[in-house]
Amino acid sequence: MPIRVLLADDQALLRGTFRLLIDAQPDMEVVAEAPDGREAARLARAERADVVMMDIRMPGVDGIEGTRLIGQDEDMAGVKVLVLTTFEEDGLVVEALRAGASGFLGKGVEPDRLLDAIRLVAAGEALLSPTATKGLIARVLAQPTHGDLVDPGRLAALTPREREVTTLVATGLSNDEIAERLFVTPVTAKTHANRAMTKLGARDRAQLVVIAYETGLVRAGEPHA
Repeated sequence: MPIRVLLADDQALLRGTFRLLIDAQPDMEVVAEAPDGREAARLARAERADVVMMDIRMPGVDGIEGTRLIGQDEDMAGVKVLVLTTFEEDGLVVEALRAGASGFLGKGVEPDRLLDAIRLVAAGEALLSPTATKGLIARVLAQPTHGDLVDPGRLAALTPREREVTTLVATGLSNDEIAERLFVTPVTAKTHANRAMTKLGARDRAQLVVIAYETGLVRAGEPHA
């Protein structure tokens, strides 16, 4: 089945350009377009979208709130949001991730990179653009606001191996890299990560990264052997 993509952007010309690019791929299709975040959330549910390409800056309900609406709807637990914007600012990156985004790219991204990002996010991987580095995310997430504190007690549900894998996921390692580090197979690494996501209520690896920093499991600047 092709990846079902929803385009959320207030600029019709950009939506049309993205539609042409995506519909030309044999493994994906655009199923709907939305001019704001609220319509994006409604259509994502109605059209059973797999990935929502969400602009941040839109009139009315913006992309951050649209992402939050999707993330709060249990019926859309499988919907992934890829934030695409010209504004790669620290606060916006973190806001998008906390709202439930799985990835973040600038609008100046090359077409092939964008298509790969859609496939990556659809597969449940986390994606951060080169500008929005993992180090930047780590620094900001390590200083949560009073409304974003997460109970470290949630980590008690994890086995020692799941905690170890979660820590490595938070430092940006892929399943293959984690497998090499721990002397296990990539499938085993992915299984541990998936179990950790289930126990912690994370929608995907991006949310696992957020939880790892906000519970204090991983702290910015700490070395990881």
